[in-house]
Amino acid sequence: MSAPPYRLDGKVALVTGASRGLGRRFAQTLAGAGARVAATGRATELLDGLVGEIGEAGGTARAFPLDVTEAAGVRAAVAAVEETLGPIGILVNNSGIAITKPFLKFEESDWDRVMDTNLKGAWLVAREVAERMVAHARGGKIINIASIGASVALGQLSAYCVSKAGIAHLTRTMAVELARYDIQVNAIAPGYVETDMNRDFFATSGGKDLIRRAVPQRRLGQPEDLDGALMLLASDASRFMTGSIIAVDGGHSIA
Repeated sequence: MSAPPYRLDGKVALVTGASRGLGRRFAQTLAGAGARVAATGRATELLDGLVGEIGEAGGTARAFPLDVTEAAGVRAAVAAVEETLGPIGILVNNSGIAITKPFLKFEESDWDRVMDTNLKGAWLVAREVAERMVAHARGGKIINIASIGASVALGQLSAYCVSKAGIAHLTRTMAVELARYDIQVNAIAPGYVETDMNRDFFATSGGKDLIRRAVPQRRLGQPEDLDGALMLLASDASRFMTGSIIAVDGGHSIA
């Protein structure tokens, strides 16, 4: 009898931006399914705390410092992960930032910061991991974190939306080229999901009104609402899926 399709025992998963928010939840979920997790990011103290929590829950995780905008640092971090945990079989490309400003007030430095982190950073990490997946000849799973902003225009988030639209199309182009190596490349496009960064806003009357107007389910998403899509794309259950963008947004993108 074959193993349950959603178990990840024996797999090594690298999660970028794992110190807080969705990345933290992704790391916990993958570890809970049996993966050995490389939790990466710049906030090393927070990563150490996450690793401790995963260990207390019976999982396996290690922390690795990583700035996704630096190519040399990406190469070094990916090499360290494989030396410590083994060949990477799952990548969750989660690192991202948003700068909220009117389009006419956006500075060149703002634009570059968002693009370097959200799009260039995702490309740098995906390229390094994919090269190693090809060399190991074991296939793999690459999960890029897009956003409803890839398909829905969100006010005062022009650079963010453009970067996430780039992530969506990067996912498709990577999927075409890497399919021959048994590497599936897909993306999750979250809608409004509550995190430490936005909790205060969504607790205001304006934030509550936005959810009522924009989200057909009329509620704010929770990080655990992404667990199903993550486990589908990380596991063998999605072995015939590649180039897919899965919206997890309470219907926001179709309203």
